[in-house]
Amino acid sequence: MAYLAPSEFVVKMVDAGESKIFMSTRDTLIRAYMAGAILALAAVFAVTVTQQTGIPIVGAALFPVGFCMLYLLGFDLLTGVFVLAPLALIDKRPGVTIGGVLRNWGLVFLGNFLGALTVAVMMAIVFTYGFSTPPDKVGAFISGVGERRTVGYAEHGAAGWLTIFIRGVLCNWMVSTGVVGAMISTTVSGKVIAMWMPIMLFFAMTFEHSVVNMFLFPAGLMLGGHFSVWDYFFWNEIPTVLGNLLGGLAFTGLTLYSTHVRTGPKRVVAEQRSLRRVPA
Repeated sequence: MAYLAPSEFVVKMVDAGESKIFMSTRDTLIRAYMAGAILALAAVFAVTVTQQTGIPIVGAALFPVGFCMLYLLGFDLLTGVFVLAPLALIDKRPGVTIGGVLRNWGLVFLGNFLGALTVAVMMAIVFTYGFSTPPDKVGAFISGVGERRTVGYAEHGAAGWLTIFIRGVLCNWMVSTGVVGAMISTTVSGKVIAMWMPIMLFFAMTFEHSVVNMFLFPAGLMLGGHFSVWDYFFWNEIPTVLGNLLGGLAFTGLTLYSTHVRTGPKRVVAEQRSLRRVPA
């Protein structure tokens, strides 16, 4: 595949972050809405395949199709802008402010949530024939996921909250690597391959993704899951969002930026300077 060197695609990351901060409210919301909806459909697809085959790795291997679709179409996930938008601020791009970064995050969160919620309502209708019957096998599984990953964590108290947070960190370490993957190639096949690998890993390891959860938990509530809206936000969404922010920015965005844009002084130069100071 046509491959860009790290020094090239990291500059593209900063450029992308800048463009997202200055994007209009309308465009930001529409792109985020579609990203949340497509990723939710991919989650339904992966869960359905897992239930049909009884082999979770098959669902994980196919889930990245949604991620690839939404990024090829130029839509935005919260996990992606967590990484890209701050880089424009750190790079001191003209007009980029903390307020602009927070505005972008807030709009993308809202758009992602509305998109995922729309699909949650649609799929709840499909799984229950318009709420006239109990949920089918896939619906029942999604309902159970909601319980296990809210009240199941709550049983462990602070340790459970910490566990969700760390799962969120690990998730966006991988997901943001997939976001970067879309920038390291100039061909569609190259982008897809580069995105596919880390996304499959995160889903197979059942790490916590804030946008996927925006579908799973509202859908779980509609399908009869025994947990509350409070349980969803406090025992999952909040620690997941915080973990996604730290994981993507610290392990992907800042590491790439610091070593490929604001690089440290080369040792060869330092050694040459020290040799010049030695008297003949």
